[in-house]
Amino acid sequence: MDAMKYVVCVPDGCSDEPVDELGGRTPLEAADLPVLRSLAARGTVGRAATIPAGMPPGSDVGNMAIFGYDPARYHTGRAPIEAAAMRLDLTGRVAYRCNLVTVGPDGTMVDFAGGHPDSDAAAEVIRALDAELGGDVSFHPGVKYRHIMLAPPDWTDADCVPPHDLTGKPSVLPTGAAAPHLVELMERSRAVLGRFGLDANQIWLWGQGPGPAMPALADRFGLRGGLVTEVDLVRGLGVLAGLDVVEVPGANAWFDTNYEGMRDAAIAGLRDGADLWIVHIEASDEAGHAGDVAEKVRALENWDARVLADLIPALDDMGDWRLLLLPDHATPLRLRTHTPDPVPYLLVDSRVDGPGGTYSEAGVAGLEPVAAHDLMAVLLER
Repeated sequence: MDAMKYVVCVPDGCSDEPVDELGGRTPLEAADLPVLRSLAARGTVGRAATIPAGMPPGSDVGNMAIFGYDPARYHTGRAPIEAAAMRLDLTGRVAYRCNLVTVGPDGTMVDFAGGHPDSDAAAEVIRALDAELGGDVSFHPGVKYRHIMLAPPDWTDADCVPPHDLTGKPSVLPTGAAAPHLVELMERSRAVLGRFGLDANQIWLWGQGPGPAMPALADRFGLRGGLVTEVDLVRGLGVLAGLDVVEVPGANAWFDTNYEGMRDAAIAGLRDGADLWIVHIEASDEAGHAGDVAEKVRALENWDARVLADLIPALDDMGDWRLLLLPDHATPLRLRTHTPDPVPYLLVDSRVDGPGGTYSEAGVAGLEPVAAHDLMAVLLER
């Protein structure tokens, strides 16, 4: 008998509110999702609280919970997780997220993603920032608009607003003991970025913290696991959890990401002996931030047609399997940012049918939310 295979699917930020342009339906209700509907009909649907009470509704918190770690216990900040993806040494340092952003002349946050610059072009900017503003701090290139700054540990005390929470609003500068250092660097960065011809015109520092200490999933559950994602943040969680993190060409965290490549990487990893594979795709979240109704529906349909449609038969060929599907948080199109609302989850077991249900926000309305960080153990039957 082949060993049981486990898969976690994370359509980032896919949960939403009813949308007028969709006739009062959510994107999950409006999208053409025949494979997902079929899975829900044979599985178990429920509601999961991915964001513990009092914590910010970020992908760092939500994905940490999906990976099976209680964020209230293990979370130290967003930036140190992304620093882990870059294999940066955080000993005696605090990590900050360093976004390339576009701020208007009136101080409005025009674009938290700075026009989504090419990663190579962005890396040139980050190297210039390190050469000209480095010293007490150091700048490290990541992907597109997402980068890391390392700073002294006494720079931790600052209240920083995530730039994606400020889209179309006044850009609220950091406050707190470390704020003068941060504001000075953000202001000085304008002169550096001005030479590169990007839409981005300054850096935005936020999400700070020291490195977290998370036990590996292999030590907790006695299995070998892997991850495919386009996002440094989630890649860092994979590193911290001891997963095999696979890079896929063309996986770019945007609407035109390589769905098939990410699907095939998961299938190959499971066939090569992994017990568990996590597939995280960002497009639905980016569509929510952009307020783009059509792209959010399309991202969900891509999940169905370009991931699940071939993933499920491949799992059947490998033997018995269990699958968990849920987003890390809601990203309502109306708000264009994350909310802490519970999200729908789906659990499917190839061996036995569940009670069935409808995988949508309305389909699980009224159900008591479960703590998302407990679902990994439920999936693995531990």
